[in-house]
Amino acid sequence: MVGFLRWARSILAGTFNGLVKLMLAIALIIGVFAVAGLAEGDGMPSNMVLTADLRGGMPDSTAHTFSLGPKPLSVMDVVLALDRAGRDSRVKGFFLRLGGAGLPVPQAQQLAAAVKRFRAGGRYVIADAQGFLSTGLGDYVLASSADEIWMQPNSPFAASGAGAGAIFLRGLFDKFDAVPQIVKRADYKSAADMYMEKGYTPADRLQTTALLQSWYDTATAGAAAGRKITPAKLTAILQQSPQFASDAKKAGLIDKIGYDDDAKNAALARAGSGAEAVPLRRYADATENGSEFGAGARVALIAGSGEIVDGSADGGVFGGKMVIAGDDFSAAIREATQDKGIKAILLRIDSPGGSVLASDQILDAVKKAQAAGKPVVVSMGAVAASGGYYISTSANRIVAEPGTITGSIGVLTGKVSFGKSLGLIGVSADEIGVGKNALFDSAISPYTPEQMAALNKQADAIYADFMSKVAAGRKLPLAKVEEIAKGRVWSGADAKGQGLVDTLGGFWTAVDELKDAAKIPQASRVVFKRYPRPHGLFAAIADFFGESEASVRAMQGWTTLANTPAARALIGALASTPRGGVELRATNLPLD
Repeated sequence: MVGFLRWARSILAGTFNGLVKLMLAIALIIGVFAVAGLAEGDGMPSNMVLTADLRGGMPDSTAHTFSLGPKPLSVMDVVLALDRAGRDSRVKGFFLRLGGAGLPVPQAQQLAAAVKRFRAGGRYVIADAQGFLSTGLGDYVLASSADEIWMQPNSPFAASGAGAGAIFLRGLFDKFDAVPQIVKRADYKSAADMYMEKGYTPADRLQTTALLQSWYDTATAGAAAGRKITPAKLTAILQQSPQFASDAKKAGLIDKIGYDDDAKNAALARAGSGAEAVPLRRYADATENGSEFGAGARVALIAGSGEIVDGSADGGVFGGKMVIAGDDFSAAIREATQDKGIKAILLRIDSPGGSVLASDQILDAVKKAQAAGKPVVVSMGAVAASGGYYISTSANRIVAEPGTITGSIGVLTGKVSFGKSLGLIGVSADEIGVGKNALFDSAISPYTPEQMAALNKQADAIYADFMSKVAAGRKLPLAKVEEIAKGRVWSGADAKGQGLVDTLGGFWTAVDELKDAAKIPQASRVVFKRYPRPHGLFAAIADFFGESEASVRAMQGWTTLANTPAARALIGALASTPRGGVELRATNLPLD
């Protein structure tokens, strides 16, 4: 027995000593990075031109969590990084490539506002396009915010207007005996029309035409102002598209013709001797950690992009899914609410909606934040419709771009059953259910008349609740909400006229509104604290360092190492069919 105890003690002692050595090693590594970070700062050159390639499209925001993998550049990355760069004497200009993404008009409007804000600080911007390949106006709206626009010789200028199209599956379903049964509230709620119809309904055609016209009007007005010509002249020129770079230059829509290296070299030459090109992604990563420190009122910034879903996004070390998860988003709002240092909350929303339950969970968190004395302002991205609008209804102020797709106050529910379809290919299906409606959402059997009645009752109740929340949050008569609801989507400009939006503008307009709501002087700066807070290794290291300027610089050194090519190389070593539940979704929306 004594021998056993001695053996156990030796094992415990060895384990303890090993843990101590491990902790000392970690502390030593942290110390090395701290020294490196303090010595090198953020690792950025003293004279630089930021660069970004926006030809592949981009999300509005990405999960603010620790990730070992490279993150895609998002709209909010550009907006926040350009703001920091506009106050950074080392940054002289911005060179961006565009023209192939077919950027949505509202997204382009937000990016254009960020570029103009950057230029207002005495910087310059050069935009380069190998061609404006999309017939939509988004890419050109962004380009028109630059000091100069370059195009490649003989490249196409296709920008001409705003269009939309949709695919309808009802004819196909009829051919193989699939049974779509979709209930919607109300006429304009077109998210499931692709299953129920063979073309645009009169209501959907009306709302889509109005949306596209609003996009066209606001886009041409913005681009014309950027190019210092009249909207009428710009419209006349666009009517000639598709055309070539030489035609666009002759008409005054662009400034110079040359290849991408010519444009980039011109941007670097303008910065002076020794200027270096620095990718905006690298600059954003290197300077983000220090952005939460400094003088100014602390406000929470919580950004969400994608479909609204129940539960958690299950991020892990490689980042979260591109969704707004009810548990995660509401937890972020609650955490910001409990933080005594936070004066107000800014929500950035870009979502076509989704789960009723998750949307209501998030809205409840917003209301509780307001009840705790934290004003909440919503900045809408390219789309904040259906569930995306639902979670915004209680906000003190709602800010949208003129082109933001918003509203869609309505619900849909139902399913498509394929039981008969299987027989056409020699497959049979059978079901067993215990309980009267155990097979209510079955994809094999259609609803019975009694079940359809229950489905309609659900839709009516949730639609009525949605409208009552809009009426209360927006301080509108219920009769007015009933008139402008019906599942209709509006552009931001039109939504403002209906009382669904307070102010037109981008992210920084929302910041100004937040200052008013929180009684923060307009002339003062605010310091954003991002939620949800990162968890895992970096969070532990951040806690170890403490929130000080020195620790920030050390973290910047760590971030610089993690983003080296070697580290990156090592790190790199029919789904939308209705599901049967009631949903707050607005899909099948125009893209440009």
